[in-house]
Amino acid sequence: MPSMTAKKKCCKDKPRCKKCPVVLKRLSDAGCAERLDLRHYIVDKKVKKKVLKKARER
Repeated sequence: MPSMTAKKKCCKDKPRCKKCPVVLKRLSDAGCAERLDLRHYIVDKKVKKKVLKKARER
């Protein structure tokens, strides 16, 4: 998943989906993604499973 576009609104699933804006923001804060603008991100190809799991939890 090299580049992603965040959804407009969270669907409130448990765990959050990978395209949720909250998940992409958390990955950006963890240093695994780079924010281009409001909804577009460049995500590292090798995101650790632990980091992704932590970002997706509710």
